[in-house]
Amino acid sequence: MSDPNSKRPERILVTGGTGLIGSTLCNALIDRGDSVVGLSRDPDRASRSLPRVEWHGWEGERERPPRDAFEGVDAVINLAGEPINQRWNDEVKDRIARSRIKATKNLVAKIAALDQRPKTLISASAIGYYGDRGDELLYEDAEPGDDFLADIVVRWEEAARSAEDHGLRVATIRSGHVLDPRGGLLKELMLPFKAGVGGPIAGGKQYMSWVHRHDEIGILLWALENESVSGPVNATAPNPVTNKEFSKALGKQLGRPSFLPVPGFAIDIVKGGGVGHAAREGQRVFPKKATDGGYEFKQPELAGALANLLD
Repeated sequence: MSDPNSKRPERILVTGGTGLIGSTLCNALIDRGDSVVGLSRDPDRASRSLPRVEWHGWEGERERPPRDAFEGVDAVINLAGEPINQRWNDEVKDRIARSRIKATKNLVAKIAALDQRPKTLISASAIGYYGDRGDELLYEDAEPGDDFLADIVVRWEEAARSAEDHGLRVATIRSGHVLDPRGGLLKELMLPFKAGVGGPIAGGKQYMSWVHRHDEIGILLWALENESVSGPVNATAPNPVTNKEFSKALGKQLGRPSFLPVPGFAIDIVKGGGVGHAAREGQRVFPKKATDGGYEFKQPELAGALANLLD
């Protein structure tokens, strides 16, 4: 006898599905019984990486997605975007903006033109929305910042939110630093620590709002499943820490010293503006919507999260 409370399988379209988060999400959706459609610049290469996904070609910044990719699709999860953690110049900044804003506008324009539309759009966003805010505790209703990344995120969320005009429920997931040793900020920070020269960056007082990769996926799925969830959602652990506290915890986990201070300008010189910006500027973000809405974090504390990822 079937479980009357079991969720029926759905057909989910995912953009950005070959990235670290996207690939993990696609596999999680398939493992629970959903079917996944992916949009990629190189669908042949994507299919070799994730053969269980049905791939379609899409140049997000140049065109609307193909109509046939949306056949039978119940929901869309939009994760596409040029990596932030690279050396910035005017060309890179333009790619960072267009890969988020223009691609999302093209995605929503295609959805608007469909006869049968998905009912939900879950769109990636970032805590860069808040700008550099010191030790101010930030919930989803906080005002945006005024720097380069904040401006991009504001316009990125506006592009996604326009899908509401076409009957979709829209949630924008403001991700913090997703902890994954395979990539992102944690991978970058592990290199000096393993060499014995790790320590606080630019004084270490800035807050780092982090999230374990499992909770990043968990919040995406929670937002997808819960029809009451809409608008911005902070995807961060409920216990943000300062850069100094993060450095101490990482050093302890790796069995390496964590006291050598690293000037902010040194990060810019070695790694470029994107990594330096992420490491120097801080946001103390709390996931109010997720906690109030019943999401249970798998890794709410930094020490446990690092142990889980690095043991």
